[in-house]
Parts: sequence; structure tokens; C-alpha cells
Amino acid sequence: MAKPTGRKPLVADKRYGSKSPAKPKPARKSATKSKPAAPRRKTRSKARKKGERGTIRSALLAIFNFIFRVLWALIWRVGLVICLLVAAAVFYRTSTLPDLAQLLDGRARGSVTMLDRHGDVFAWRGDQFGGVVTAESVSPHLKNAVVATEDKRFYRHFGVSPRGVASAVRINISEGRGPLEGHGGSTITQQTAKLLCLGVIYDPEVWKSEVDYVQDCRRTTMWRKVTEAIYAMAMEVKYTKNEILSIYLNRAYMGGGAYGAEAAAQRYFGKPSSHLSPAESAMLAGLLTAPSALAPTNNLKRSQDRAATILRLMNDQRYLSDEDTAYWQAHPATLSDAAQAQAGGYFADWIMDVAPDYFSSNTTEDVIIRTTLDPRIQTAAENALSYVFEEMVREGSKAQASIVVMDAEGAVRAMVGGRDTQVSGVFNRATHARRQTGSAFKPFVYATALDLGYSPLDTVIDEPFCMNVPGSREWCPKNYTNKYYGNVTLIRALRDSLNVPAVKVSEWAGRENVRTVANHFGIFSDLALGPALALGASESTLIEMTGAYAGILNGGSSVTPFGLVELRLQGDNAPLIGAAGGIGERVIRPEAAEQLIWMMEKVVSEGTGARAALPGWQVAGKTGTTQEARDAWFIGFTADYVAGVWMGYDDNSP
Repeated sequence: MAKPTGRKPLVADKRYGSKSPAKPKPARKSATKSKPAAPRRKTRSKARKKGERGTIRSALLAIFNFIFRVLWALIWRVGLVICLLVAAAVFYRTSTLPDLAQLLDGRARGSVTMLDRHGDVFAWRGDQFGGVVTAESVSPHLKNAVVATEDKRFYRHFGVSPRGVASAVRINISEGRGPLEGHGGSTITQQTAKLLCLGVIYDPEVWKSEVDYVQDCRRTTMWRKVTEAIYAMAMEVKYTKNEILSIYLNRAYMGGGAYGAEAAAQRYFGKPSSHLSPAESAMLAGLLTAPSALAPTNNLKRSQDRAATILRLMNDQRYLSDEDTAYWQAHPATLSDAAQAQAGGYFADWIMDVAPDYFSSNTTEDVIIRTTLDPRIQTAAENALSYVFEEMVREGSKAQASIVVMDAEGAVRAMVGGRDTQVSGVFNRATHARRQTGSAFKPFVYATALDLGYSPLDTVIDEPFCMNVPGSREWCPKNYTNKYYGNVTLIRALRDSLNVPAVKVSEWAGRENVRTVANHFGIFSDLALGPALALGASESTLIEMTGAYAGILNGGSSVTPFGLVELRLQGDNAPLIGAAGGIGERVIRPEAAEQLIWMMEKVVSEGTGARAALPGWQVAGKTGTTQEARDAWFIGFTADYVAGVWMGYDDNSP
């Protein structure tokens, strides 16, 4: 038996479960302890996913930040380059801009201003320019009205208004147009740049006409708007705000042939632009958007309505008080007497015809023409013609008429060339219509006979009468009444406008002599060669016939009708052209002229011209009617004036 050595036996005494008290085991992990294991796995998964998302987000942000930094670096560098290019372009444009004085009058042609016999303006022609004005010299109401209407931020922007452009684009798109069509959002500076055609000068080798040049200047394209903006900014650098506004006020077209504020003020109101009232200023400012359509000479009511809107804008921007706005809206601007006369009508057209082309229709200078027109007589003639057509002509008639009034020296005091009196640039029947004169020619037959020694009391037999005309069949003139009166004096023959005696007297005096007398009195038309000459078979104009009668009134000397007294350039005192008319050489003896006047007085007091009698006045004259009443004439005179009237149809119908 082995001895105990003191070592523990190699026996696992707990192997078989000793009864000795066991150490307390930790509580068995039931389901309550095994279940939390899964959530730990989920938590780790969520964290992992969240981390992944954070990583992606960070990566995306980094990418976006990188792109933004690249784009921003690109944008500000490109922007800087563009700004430098724009600045260079503006600087270059600024260096090319001329002095202010060269930009104030931009007309290619000159103008014609016509004065009546009293020295008052009654008509304008051509591109009217009343003289240079400045923003400081015009009425402050006009300056305020223009700014309020066209560009209320004019004194605050740098030539271009981004807000205005954006607003215009929005309006254009909302109204179904292209972004650059319709509203332009242009500032006054940009409008001025457009008026200057961005500095491009008219070249006839580039453009077919000035109209094409203007249309090209007004083209609206993106590139055009960009260059216009650069030009506008250059102007802002070169000129002050008031200088830019001055260019605009001088160059803007304001209808009626008027360029600039001064011409428009004179054209419509007969006063300088420095004296315009708020209502007149508002009317002129209203013309800037549509000068021809809104011109008060075309439609005064429409122009006044537009002015009322301008007055409200001035009130909104505190240029006018509420009281002043209400007052001027209740008292709108009205036209001057000259403007109401529609720029002189037929008389002014005639002056433009008789004046040299280089001083009238083709003038490059500003011309002042003093004329013979008497506005009082002109108004009387127009009113008389209107009365006849309103009261004595059937409704719907296409008949026309013309009137010429002149003094014994041929100075034309009034002219009406058609039944529509307030017109210009139309057919003038007083000067252009050649019509058969009928019995109105007979005074020149008797003038020839009297100058040869015949007496008004000499007699001629009024009876059936025929003549053999070479190259034609037998010709037998008849009286208008188809009656014959036997032995009659020359006085009665003219008084009753008898045809047979007139032909006989013409043959006695010599047909060629009659032609010569008529020519020398101023009837230059081709006169008939046959015996019908005595009955007015020849054609003439009303102004020729009236001038010939003026020669009878003044004692038998020829007269050349005239309307131009003197022509001078604006600013010059010495006239370049004087009157080109008046009394000429003697045609018949004074005694013969006195006898003829006596005979013609009987025509009015006792004969065919009785309707022309004026109580208390001595009137002489002669009627004239052509075949089938195609033309009706009366030309008569008092001691002071000769008046000629023609009436008929333009198509020569009976």
C-alpha cells in the first residue's frame, strides 16, 4: 500500500457530483437574455447604414462643393472678363462720341415756315426744327412730363434699367409676344441712343433711302439691344443727365413734321417751349410713344385723353399736386389758330410749288417765307364754300369747287382748291385744274375791240349766224336762250352773255388780236385757233383767269399772281428772294379798261351776274358756263379785291 505522499489524488472529486454544497450558478439565461442579442445586431446594422449614408452625403457635398467652387471660379472670372470687355467697349464708345452741340439737330433736311401778310406763322413744311432747347430752358412741366412718362428712374440709373427690361420682357411674354417684341423697357438714354442710330451716319451708298436707314436704326435684336446698352452707358459717362435729356428733347419726332420740343410747341400751340402749361406739356410728352397717331392736328380728343393720363403720372410722381392735376385735366390744351388751319392747306401747297425747289421741297436749310395770305379772307372763303355745299348742293353730290381771291396787283389773299378745305398735299383745283372757260373769256374779246376804238354803245346784230371753218363743216353758234335780240349794244351783248355778238366782235377785232390780248393779260394756256375762241372753248386755270381779271381792275396792265413776298434763311435778316409777281406791262389803254369795267358792272347790276351784287358796293364781273354745264365760273371784283370761283366735276361730266 503506497504511502501517502501529501499530494492530492488525481481524482476529480466533482466529477460525479459531490454532495458538498455547490457554488451558486449564475441564473440561467433564459429567453430574456438570449433575445437582446438580435437587437444588438440590428443596431450595428443601422449604424453601419447610417455611416454609409453619411459617407455618401459627405461625398456628394464634397462633389457639389467642388463643382460650385469650380463654377463660381469660372463665373466670376467670366463675369470679370465680360465686365472688363463692357468697360472697354463703353470706354471706346465714349471716346468716339462727339460734342453735345453736334447732336442736337439730327434732321437730314431743312424746313419751311410760312408767315401771313401780318407776319404770323400759318404753315409749316418739311422737317420743322424750332431751334435748340435744353432741359433747363424748356418749361419745367415739359421736363417733368417727359421723365414721368418715359423713364421715372432716369436720374437714378446708369443708362440701362435691368428692372425695366425684366418688366418689359415679362409683359411681352404674358401678352403672347416674343421677349423683345412690343415693350422695350428702354430708358430715355437708350431711346436717345436709338435716335442717334448708335452713332451711325446715313450713307446713300449703304441704304436705298432715308426710310430704310431709319428702319435699320430701329431694328430690335438681341445684339442690337446689347450694343444699344453699351452706347447708352457711354453717353452716361460722356454727358450729364440733363445733356442727355436735352438731346432727346431736340431730336424726338413729335408729329406734324415737328422735330424737337420747340418746333412742336410752335406747331401746335404757337408759343415757345419755355412757356408751356402742364396740360400742353403733357400733350407733347404723350406724343413720344406714337407721334403721328396721337398728333393733336390728327385727333385732338385722342391727344387730350392721352395728356390726361400723363397728368396722372405726373401726380403719382409728385410733379403736380392733386389740385393742379384736377384743374389741368378739366382744362386740356387746345390748338393754336394756325394749327387748326391744318398747316395752310392749298395756299401753302401752292407756295411750295412756286418757290425754288432748293429752298422748298428739297431744302437743307431752315427757310422763312413771308406770304400774301390774309387769314381773315381765307377763313371767309372757306366758310363760304362750306355753306354752299351744305345748303345749296344736293346730298351725295361729287361736285367740286375752287376759289381764288387777290388784290389788283396780283397778291393772292386766299385760295381754296377743293370742297375739303382743311387738307394739304392734295390736288389743287385752283392752280392745277385746266377747264374750259366758257363765257368768262368774253371780257377779253370786248377788251380787244375797245382797245381798237370800238365803243360800248356800238351795236351788233344778234341774229342766226353761220361760218365756214376751214377743215371743218359749217359752224353756227347759238345763244344760251336759243333766242335772238336783233340790234344790241356791246354793253347788252356782254351783260346778257350773248354768243352770236361775241363771235362777230371777235371776228371784227381779229381773232389773233384777241389771242394776243388774252395772253398778255396772263392766260398762257393754249388758246383755240377757230372762231369758238370767243365763246371760251380754250382751257385755263382759275388762278390764271382771276389774275387776268385783276389786270382789267388795275386799269389794263398785266398781272402775275404771286403769294411769296420774300424768302430768307432762319437767323438772317437779308432776304434771298423777293416777290416774283405783281403788275407788269400795259395791255390795253386805260380808257378801254374803264369802259370794260363799266360794261362788266352792268353784268352784275342788271345781267347774268345779278346774284353777285353786294348792297352798297360796286361790283363788276362775268359769269361763264360751258357746254352741258360742265363748268360754272364767276369772276368778279370790287375796288379792292378780285374773286374767282369755279365749280364742276373732276371727271368733266355735265
